[in-house]
Amino acid sequence: MAALSPPLHEERTLPAEPGRSTHAPAVPGYPTVPPGLARLNSDPADRAVVALLTCCASPAWAERLAAHRPYPDASALLAASDEALYDLPPGARREALTGEAGRSAAPPSGYSAADTALAHAQTAYAAKFRFPFVVCLDGASPAHALNQRLTSIHARLDHDEERELALATEELRRLVRGRLARLATGAMRPSGALPAPGRPGPQGPYGSPEDAVCPESRDSGRPDSPYVPV
Repeated sequence: MAALSPPLHEERTLPAEPGRSTHAPAVPGYPTVPPGLARLNSDPADRAVVALLTCCASPAWAERLAAHRPYPDASALLAASDEALYDLPPGARREALTGEAGRSAAPPSGYSAADTALAHAQTAYAAKFRFPFVVCLDGASPAHALNQRLTSIHARLDHDEERELALATEELRRLVRGRLARLATGAMRPSGALPAPGRPGPQGPYGSPEDAVCPESRDSGRPDSPYVPV
């Protein structure tokens, strides 16, 4: 008889500790989860929400992910994130995108004409759509990133508001996947973070995720998503 596959979701209860989740950081039937994810699984809900807000400035998204703990592995966490972002109403997606201000901006490469053009384009973009320009450039070399940003923002300035909100949400989804993957592995720097409006900044071992190239954000997306323009 073939061996049974591990259960899709199983919980076990630990002795309760004041202010501590009773979920075990590991799920029986699966390999031990990475340290960052184990910490996320076991932390109190309010601390988990603060940690998640370092990846995406949407309280609704962070609270939903915290409520669905524990996650057996990073893939389950990323899938839950995708679903939660897709389900955000337009106002909440705008809030999440607004939280990217300054974080997803291109670092200046010098006082070049391209830098000046990008700055003007970003100002025009924010004035038109009322949230900052967000693009995921995983895999792009620094030498080509500025030109890719310029090409992308000029093309997207022609979009109507509905289409651009859909595309910007998809770019944010890819960025958030990379940040969550680093959160799960514990590859975080103990520096500043990304608090959502009205929320305190994170403290302690989570720190701030880097927006470096992360293969976890390179996926095919969900082609049937209503937020992905066709």
